[in-house]
Amino acid sequence: MTAAIGAQGAARARPAAAPFYQATGNEVAVFEHAYQNQLALLLKGPTGCGKTRFVEHMAARLDRPLYTVACHDDLTASDLIGRYLIGDKGTFWQDGPLARAVREGAICYLDEVVEARKDTTVVVHPLTDHRRLLPIDRTGEIVEAPPQFMLVVSYNPGYQNLLKGLKPSTRQRFVALTFDYPEAALERQILVQETGVDGHIAERLVELGHAIRRLQDHDLEEGASTRLLVHAGHLINSGLEPLCAIDTAVAQSLSDDPVVIKALNKLADVYLNG
Repeated sequence: MTAAIGAQGAARARPAAAPFYQATGNEVAVFEHAYQNQLALLLKGPTGCGKTRFVEHMAARLDRPLYTVACHDDLTASDLIGRYLIGDKGTFWQDGPLARAVREGAICYLDEVVEARKDTTVVVHPLTDHRRLLPIDRTGEIVEAPPQFMLVVSYNPGYQNLLKGLKPSTRQRFVALTFDYPEAALERQILVQETGVDGHIAERLVELGHAIRRLQDHDLEEGASTRLLVHAGHLINSGLEPLCAIDTAVAQSLSDDPVVIKALNKLADVYLNG
């Protein structure tokens, strides 16, 4: 289990067992070698393709605690590093998730890092080169990262624009892996493993997902992710009528336009009942 944490609500999370993850290439070996060589890792790929699950899997595989931070526009450097708080006994310092991960030799995962303010992301720079240091200006402390500490960040290149993107000075501090949705046979296997649906239903869901992805950049901002197909599979496996499950888990999640939703549901009918 891992903990997705806010500004000061971090909880130390050490997975008891590696969550299911089906490799699609050499990503496991690259992660392990990056960890061994104390290199920061950048994961690129569309929403719902398995980036977060991969990090959870690798943290458990390496037996390291994992701190996950969901980045957003209002994320500050203090949210990551820490701040002074006032308690019953006066003022005290509380580490943020990045500082805790460094001290503990944990893996710190900054999810959708481009959503954070650029003046926030620069705080990771001293951790991503040969220094591997975290300066805490408010306390005057400089924390040296132990060999077990690893920084992992992710983002979706499809959402990049001039205002939201990694600066070259940040980007070139990482080794990088590119993720995409799995090939059909592998995605079918993932659905069966994750949801318990039979192979026939899994195959139909995968075919539908690929058909919807072909509409991306035409009628949809983004295609049906593996995550959405897994959600639909869970609903179907628990007894919900398949077309209702797809409407709820896929069509309604991809669009608010009634015309588009109706078209997606007609497409689902073709692939499930055609």
